[in-house]
Amino acid sequence: MTAAAPTATPVAGDIPRAILVGVDFGGRSHFDASLDELALLAESAGDNPVARVIARRKAPDPALFVGSGKADEIKALVLGHQAEAVLFDQALSPAQQRNLERHLGVAVADRTMLILEIFAARAQSHEGKLQVELARLQYLSTRLVRRWSHLERQRGGIGNRGGPGEAQIELDRRMIGERIKTVKERLVRVKRQRGTQRKSRERSGTFRVSLVGYTNAGKSTLFNALVKSRAYAADQLFATLDTTTRQLYLEDVGRSVSLSDTVGFIRDLPHKLVEAFEATLQEAAEADLLLHVVDAASPVLDEQTAEVQRVLRDIGADGIPQILVYNKLDNLAESQRPQVASDVLELDAGVRVPRVFVSALHGTGLIELRRLLSAAVMADRPTDLNPAEMASPPASLEDSPDDTFDSAHRRQL
Repeated sequence: MTAAAPTATPVAGDIPRAILVGVDFGGRSHFDASLDELALLAESAGDNPVARVIARRKAPDPALFVGSGKADEIKALVLGHQAEAVLFDQALSPAQQRNLERHLGVAVADRTMLILEIFAARAQSHEGKLQVELARLQYLSTRLVRRWSHLERQRGGIGNRGGPGEAQIELDRRMIGERIKTVKERLVRVKRQRGTQRKSRERSGTFRVSLVGYTNAGKSTLFNALVKSRAYAADQLFATLDTTTRQLYLEDVGRSVSLSDTVGFIRDLPHKLVEAFEATLQEAAEADLLLHVVDAASPVLDEQTAEVQRVLRDIGADGIPQILVYNKLDNLAESQRPQVASDVLELDAGVRVPRVFVSALHGTGLIELRRLLSAAVMADRPTDLNPAEMASPPASLEDSPDDTFDSAHRRQL
C-alpha cells in the first residue's frame, strides 16, 4: 500500500530537511515512482530531501489529500527526521495545504509552489522577474485564507459579524488584484517591445532558431558551445529562465542566423507559469526552426520528449520544423552510444524529423548539427525541409565508430 524510505544523508548546516510525498492515482496521470525529479526540484529550491513516501489512492482525500492514516505516517517521519517541510509531487488545493500544515506541524508545499520558488530565485532580467511575480501573485491569491490564519474571524454581539481577519483578507486580495493588473500592463509593454524586435529581424531576413527542451537537458551548454557565449549553465533544474539571443554564423551558407535560448519545460508545468512566460515562449512560437534538445542519457527521455511536444502544442509552436538534438552522449556508456552522428526519428502522428547526437560539453557532433542547420537555412521554406535528405548520408561519430545506441534509450527506425 505504501512505502517510506530514507534517501540521502542529511547535509550539515542550515539546509532545511524535507519529506517528499508522491501519490499514485492509478494511471490517470503521469506518476514518478522514484520521486527523483521532485528531489531535484527540492534541491534546486534549497531543501535537503531526507525521506520519500509513496501512497496509492483511487482519488485524493478532500481534506488531507493522502488520508488521515497516511498523514499520521508522514508526521512520524517528520518527527523522526526533524524535517521542516513536506513537499508533494502533485498540486494541492488551498484547503488541503492548510489542513496538512495544521496536522503535520510543518510547512507544506506542492509541486507548483516549489517551481514558483525556483523561478523567483533564478529570474535575472526585468522581464523574467515580472513574469515570475505575476505567476506567484496568481497562485497566492487563492491561498490568502491560509496566509492570514493568525487573524481568526471574530464574532461579537448582534451585528458584529466580521473581524480583523476578514478585513485583512479582503484588503490583501484587493492589493494583490491591483498588483496583478499593474504587472500585466507592464508585461504587455514588454511583449510589444519584443514584437518590435522580432519584426526588425523579420525585415532584415534573419533566420530564427530557438532552443527548446526539457529542463536540464543541456540547452544553455549547447547554446554556449555554438555561439561561444557565456550564458549561465549548470547541472540543475531551471538554471536559465531569461531568453538570450545571439548570432550564429554558418560557414556552409555564409550567413548568420539568430539563435535564442529559452526557458526549459517540465512535467506539470503550472499553467499560470506558461501564461506568465508567454512573452518569452513567443520566441519559440515565432521561430523558423526549433532545436529540440533531449537528454540522451535520461531513463525517461521519451516521456520528457512527449511533455515538450505537449507544451509546444499549447503555445502554438507544434507546426514549426524541428531538429532533435540528443545531447549528453558523454553520460552514456560506450556500449550505448550510436554508430552514426545523425538519422531520422518518427514522432507521434507520423511526423519525421532529423535527429543528431551530440555532447555539447565536449563538442562531439556539433559539426553535424551545423550541417543540419545550414540545410534548413538553404531550404526555400522551412516547411519544405526533407528530414531524410537532411539526415543522409549518415556520418559516423569519430569517438565511437563501433558503438550502438541501446534500444532502451532510443527508438530506431
